[in-house]
Amino acid sequence: MLNQFKEYLLQQGTIQSHHVLYYVKWVADCYAFLDAPDSSVINSDQKKHFLVHMAKSHEEWQVKQADTALRLYQYFLSQELKASATATGTSGEWKTLEERLREALRLRQRSYSTEKTYTTWVRGFRAFVNDKEPKLLEGRDLQDFLSHLAVEKRVSPSTQNQALNAIVFFYRHVLDKDIEGEISAVRARQRRRLPVVLTAKEVKSLFDRMKGVHRLMAMLIYGCGLRLQECLGLRIKDIDLEQNLIMIRAGKGDKDRRTVLPEALKDDLIHHIAGVRTLYDQDRSKNLNGVALPDALERKYPNAAKEWRWFWLFPSKSLSVDPRTHVVRRHHIHPAALQKAFKTAIAEVGMTKQASVHTLRHSFATHLLENGYDIRTIQELLGHRNLQTTMIYTHVATKNILGVKSPLDR
Repeated sequence: MLNQFKEYLLQQGTIQSHHVLYYVKWVADCYAFLDAPDSSVINSDQKKHFLVHMAKSHEEWQVKQADTALRLYQYFLSQELKASATATGTSGEWKTLEERLREALRLRQRSYSTEKTYTTWVRGFRAFVNDKEPKLLEGRDLQDFLSHLAVEKRVSPSTQNQALNAIVFFYRHVLDKDIEGEISAVRARQRRRLPVVLTAKEVKSLFDRMKGVHRLMAMLIYGCGLRLQECLGLRIKDIDLEQNLIMIRAGKGDKDRRTVLPEALKDDLIHHIAGVRTLYDQDRSKNLNGVALPDALERKYPNAAKEWRWFWLFPSKSLSVDPRTHVVRRHHIHPAALQKAFKTAIAEVGMTKQASVHTLRHSFATHLLENGYDIRTIQELLGHRNLQTTMIYTHVATKNILGVKSPLDR
């Protein structure tokens, strides 16, 4: 079995060829230590027992390498067993579970985008386990799925974590199983990626190529450090023109925060809001359904959806069907509209940087840092939970905040 594992590692190419023999050695040492046949699947306690023993006579990096080798080997064994397995579940059972998943997500007031993402991952998991009967699902099935994503699909760590969160939610709130302690999957390799940042001149050149509401939205994202969905979700009541503030409600992590409103955009916003008011008045004259509200508010204040203060700052020109309630109402502008306008501006400018709308948020943080603002203030404006997330911008700021000068410049 170990020879097959060696060939598997060489074929997959996930491990450098000159490291393969070491990976095979660690697996062989583990099974010899446990006095178990190498065709058997070991549990997490057995693996931990071996690694603790190994740590007494080996360096830390070797223990970590052995841990990864054992995770890969367990995935390899599961694939061998899966080849002879047959499907036992039914599509009807899985369809019912999908409905229960949606109900669980809506009960906890998760966003519609989260609902779509989690449903997609559960469908992918279902295909991976070959329609296995749901009541027979174990922690090892999720472990193998995560290892499959890392080894076969070579997904990024963030994608693997997203899949983990989705399937753990499915196990816990739909299947009523808590399996987090059983997961010992192969982890996707963490890669450090610096964000793409535009210069102030590049930002201006892009804005010059945009027009109308898309230009205003892009300038607001850059001027306030907003995420795209945060900009789309703004209501009339979130804009405070007197104090030059914008309130972000239920941002990432379901957190509220305040950020600065650029003085340069106040006139444009006043003109834009006047046009939005005309659209709002038209909707009220036609007695259309009000805008979507968070579930609790919609139940508590049934008429709030038709109030001016709750109207979208960037409403869509056309009506659409709410995907959850199937009610025809006016929603905010679709994210694809701004993304398309931004991509068009990039092409017209002839920019070679791999920029997106989110790049404007990165540029906001970097330019504040270059202008001497402290990192804690920037963290608050961006709404980052951890300072370490904000610290990434110190690596892309053109102004050296440490004041270090290269000896060549002397």
